[in-house]
Amino acid sequence: MATFQIQGGKKLNGEITPQGAKNEALQILCAVLLTDEEITISNIPDIRDVNKLIDILEDLGVKIRKKGQGEYTFQADDINLNYLFSPEFRERGGALRGSIMIVGPLLARFGKGYIPKPGGDKIGRRRLDTHFIGFQRLGAEFVYEEGSDFYGVEAPNGLRGAYMLLDEASVTGTANIVMAAVLADGKTTIYNAACEPYLQQLCKMLVRMGAKIDGIGSNMLHIEGVEALGGCEHRMLPDMIEVGSWIGLAAMTQSELTIKNAEYDELGVIPDVFRKLGIKLERRGNDIYIPAQDSYEIDTFIDGSILTIADAPWPGFTPDLLSIILVVATQAKGSVLVHQKMFESRLFFVDKLIDMGAQIILCDPHRATVIGLERKYPLRGTTMTSPDIRAGISLLIAALSAEGTSTIHNIEQIDRGYERIDERLRKIGAEIVRLD
Repeated sequence: MATFQIQGGKKLNGEITPQGAKNEALQILCAVLLTDEEITISNIPDIRDVNKLIDILEDLGVKIRKKGQGEYTFQADDINLNYLFSPEFRERGGALRGSIMIVGPLLARFGKGYIPKPGGDKIGRRRLDTHFIGFQRLGAEFVYEEGSDFYGVEAPNGLRGAYMLLDEASVTGTANIVMAAVLADGKTTIYNAACEPYLQQLCKMLVRMGAKIDGIGSNMLHIEGVEALGGCEHRMLPDMIEVGSWIGLAAMTQSELTIKNAEYDELGVIPDVFRKLGIKLERRGNDIYIPAQDSYEIDTFIDGSILTIADAPWPGFTPDLLSIILVVATQAKGSVLVHQKMFESRLFFVDKLIDMGAQIILCDPHRATVIGLERKYPLRGTTMTSPDIRAGISLLIAALSAEGTSTIHNIEQIDRGYERIDERLRKIGAEIVRLD
C-alpha cells in the first residue's frame, strides 16, 4: 500500500493542465467494440481505472497500439467472446465498475454480453437495474447465475428499437443502452436519459462512426438503428472533476493558479458554485485564472438563510465535486449545508477532517453542515487513509493547506482517478512525496 507524505501550509503558484476525463474514457473505450474498423482516441488519462479497462479490451482481442502520450488506436476485428467466461475476466471485470459498459456494445454486435458484479468506490448502493431493464426493453433476455454475482444478456435474434422511460438518469446506464440501441433494428427513444457532457461526447463519437442519434444534450434521445458502424477519431474533454479540484486547491492554499485548457463552456454550473463560496476566478480564453485570496466568504440565500449546495443530474452540480466543496468550506467565512443526494456513504470521510480541526456536523449519511473557520484555526497535519477517489483528493487538498506534516495511506484510490498527481503538484510548488 503506497503513501503520500505532505508538508502543508505552502502557497503554490503556476499553471496546471487537467488530464483527459476519466468518466468519458470509460464510456468511449467501450464503444470501440461496436465496429471492426480502427478507432483513434487521444487525451486518454494514464490512470489505474482506465488502464485496467484497456487491459480488459486487449484480453478480449482488441488490437491496441499506443501512438503517443494519451493517444491509442483500437481495432476490435477479432473478439474472443470465450474470454467472458474465464476466471481472469471475472477477477479483472469485478475490480472495475466501468467494465459494465462493455455489455451494451457486445450485446449489440455479437448478441450477448456478460459481466461479473463490478467493484469501484465504496460509496453506497450503485445498482445496475437501469442497464439491464434497458437491454430487456430492446428485446434481450436477462441471464443470471444464482449465487455467482455473474450477470448477462443475450439476444440471439437481434435487438429491436423500443420506447423506454429510464427509472433514473444514470450516466453509465444511458451510455450502455445507447451503445446497444445504435445497432438495433428500428427506432429507440430513451426518455430521462442522462445528458452529461461525457455522454454527449459518446453520442457525437457514435455519430461520426455512422450512428443516427437526435436530441444530443437533452434528456430525450432518438436513435435510428443502423446495420454497421465504422472507424473514427475522437479527442476526449479535460476532466471537469480535476478542474474543480484545482479551483478548490487554489482557494485552500491561498495560491495563484491558472488552469490551462479547461474547456470552460463544458463546465456548466461548476464555476458559479465555487463563486458561491466566495472564490474569485475568471475565464481567460479557454483557461481559468484563480488569484491568491487571503479569505473567501460563503454566500447566503436571499432571505439570509444558510446556503445549501446539493448534487443533481446534469446540468445540476456533479456529486463528484461535493467532497471538494466540503473541504474548501472548512476555511471559508460562513457556513454551508452540503447535501449529497445520490450516494449515502460519500460523506463518511468527514471524521478525518474533524481530526484535522475542521468544524463539521454530519447530520445523516446524506448531509453535513460545515462551519467555516475563516483561517483563524488552520487545519492540522495528521495521518489518514483514503477511502475512495474523490474523498482521497479532498483529503490531499486538506493536507496541502494544513499546518505540519500529513500522511495519506491507500493512495492507490487517488491513482485510480488522477494522473501522476504528485509530479504535477510538485511542479507548482507542493511538498509531496510518494512512499511505496
